[in-house]
Formats: sequence, structure tokens, C-alpha cells
Amino acid sequence: MAATVAEVMTREPTTITPDRPLTEAARLMRESDAGDVLVVDNDRLVGIVTDRDIVIRAVADARDPRTVTVGEACSTDLEAVTPDTPIEEAAELMRLRAVRRLPVLSGAAPVGIVSLGDLAMDRDKESVLGQVSAMPPNR
Repeated sequence: MAATVAEVMTREPTTITPDRPLTEAARLMRESDAGDVLVVDNDRLVGIVTDRDIVIRAVADARDPRTVTVGEACSTDLEAVTPDTPIEEAAELMRLRAVRRLPVLSGAAPVGIVSLGDLAMDRDKESVLGQVSAMPPNR
């Protein structure tokens, strides 16, 4: 089993700037087979936008995702970890903050992202979450 976040995180996460439309974020999610995109401004993490954010903060209010910007829909109250953060600490932070993903930072720059699924696959590949996380993407 992994000891640190660096051992299980997804490296080189997909990023977008806050001024881009939500449709671009959605396309990036599809291309990278991810449910999130990190929001950066001058190589500094400023937020995260998820597929759920797009639905809840734009589509559900009949707002046009072609004109709503990522900055308008993203979450900005973030918790983040570093590559050397112990796995147990990252899992506890996810539990306390009720989040499924944590950006991984080196300084202020994102270098990865660790998800609940990443932790599940590392800890117990035979668990339901571990098995679901290991499945190929829906296309």
C-alpha cells in the first residue's frame, strides 16, 4: 500500500483558466476522462470545477454553459495536499471536508489530483469502490 499521495495521485492534471466557458471545461473533462478540471490563474490554483458544478451552478438554473465562465461556477474554498502528504491524512481531510478530490500542490502550482477512487484502489481493490474505480470509462 502507498504511504504518500505522490504514489497514487493522477499526475499532470487537466487545467483551465477562470475566464473560459463551461463548455470548454466539459470538453476537457470528456477528453481526459475525468469529472473535474483544476482552475489556474498564472500557474496558481484558484479553484476546481466539477461535472456536478456545471450541472448545479449553470444548467439547473437554465444558464447557458457557452457563456457562463469557469470562474463563475467553480469551487474556490479548497483544501489541497502536497505530494508527500500521508495517505491517511488525505483520506481524513476528504472525510472532514466531504470532498471526493484533493488538488496536489507544489507551492501554489498544481502537480496532481488525488481522488477517493485513487485511495480506494490503493487500499482495497476488491471493495466495491475500488472495483468501480478500476473499470474502464463509459463512452
